[in-house]
Amino acid sequence: MRIAMIGGGYVGLVSAACFAEFGSQVSVVETHPGRLAALSRGEIPIYEPGLDKLVADNIEAGRLSFGSDLRAAVDGAEAIFIAVGTPPRNGDGHADLTYVFAAAEQAAAAMSGYAVIVTKSTVPVGTGRRIAELVARVRPELEFDVASNPEFLREGSAIADFMRPDRVVIGTDASRPGSAERAQEIMRRLYRPLYLLEAPILFTSLESAELIKYAANSFLAMKISFINEMADLCERVGGDVHEVARGIGMDGRIGSKFLHAGPGYGGSCFPKDTLALMRIAQEAGASSRLVEATVQVNDARKASMAARIMSACGGSVRDKTVAVFGLTFKPETDDMRDAPSIPIVHRLVENGAQVRAFDPAGMEAARPLLPERGLTYCSDALDAATGADAILVLTEWNEFRALSPERLRELMTGRVVIDLRNIYDPAAMQAAGLAYTSIGRPQHAARIASWQRSGTGD
Repeated sequence: MRIAMIGGGYVGLVSAACFAEFGSQVSVVETHPGRLAALSRGEIPIYEPGLDKLVADNIEAGRLSFGSDLRAAVDGAEAIFIAVGTPPRNGDGHADLTYVFAAAEQAAAAMSGYAVIVTKSTVPVGTGRRIAELVARVRPELEFDVASNPEFLREGSAIADFMRPDRVVIGTDASRPGSAERAQEIMRRLYRPLYLLEAPILFTSLESAELIKYAANSFLAMKISFINEMADLCERVGGDVHEVARGIGMDGRIGSKFLHAGPGYGGSCFPKDTLALMRIAQEAGASSRLVEATVQVNDARKASMAARIMSACGGSVRDKTVAVFGLTFKPETDDMRDAPSIPIVHRLVENGAQVRAFDPAGMEAARPLLPERGLTYCSDALDAATGADAILVLTEWNEFRALSPERLRELMTGRVVIDLRNIYDPAAMQAAGLAYTSIGRPQHAARIASWQRSGTGD
């Protein structure tokens, strides 16, 4: 099959490389000069494990190409994917569809015959029908169909998610006689390799497919906010959030994933998708109280972390050196979008701390988002820890887990470790002479005893 992918960003590049691996002929259209130049040189502008090799292999095999000529890319393509950005619209949090509609209009003008125009970008309900209206207005004589094929890629494991997915969702327009069947047949052929793996492929209406992505991400974000509130409760009553998460996660109706307490969610999807779903519900006149509460809890979570850090440092970080382990919103990515490190590092610097930071992949992406003064980027975690009064763990990269507590204590000037990802064993840290603080785990016997004596959580 021949397909065109409009947009060579994270979703577009991963999807294009994986479709090419399936055997399709994929032309990626990228208009950003810097990104296109990098891709043409075989350089991957994002960090995603295994993506560089996958792209290189399929370029060499002649199945994957990059360019800026949209007409050449869509010529003869059976499916044209729109994989451009849908950032929050300024002022209201609704998804900005400027790039989506521009791509659809340009594709319509360039098409030479029938194709399925597929939204891979995360778009609000009703976008597919608006695209169909736009294309019909630009080219009244053109034969086409519109489909929605939302992505469910996790940064750091995107290739595995694409190749071995939990499900593939494809929304088509059943209101046009024969239209849905034709579009579904093309999408079935495109995803044929997954049939051999018995991956579930769900065909829905356009509206359902568009809503599924927002609903899935909002539900996962809700699980994160819930376990963070449970972590706070554990600290007040002497529970262990790890035990609570394991106990409830063993219930098949709940599941264990996304029950990891921490400083709040970030990244490219959860923050913008929860806000967008709230706006979709408001415009439809439907309630979205759980999603609204999820957003509020997460915002409050990030805001409270700096106060927690300063408390662990004796009430103030002024003139203290704080080593920060990890800047990206999660490990195995260089994505800094809405990372908890952004407000936390700014707050530390504003309160007089000298910050020494290290992240295995995200330091270049972090530079424009973090303070220019009061912050030093280090060569590795041990370099950051050298001379530090306190260590702050913000991202759970595996290389941080392997660090020896005794070695950290030797390098540090102080002895405070604030672990906001719970990657260390409290007993091992304390045995090394470190004043260790984590999330939702019993750490202060005096506080627990006081609560038990009083019979209240106050």
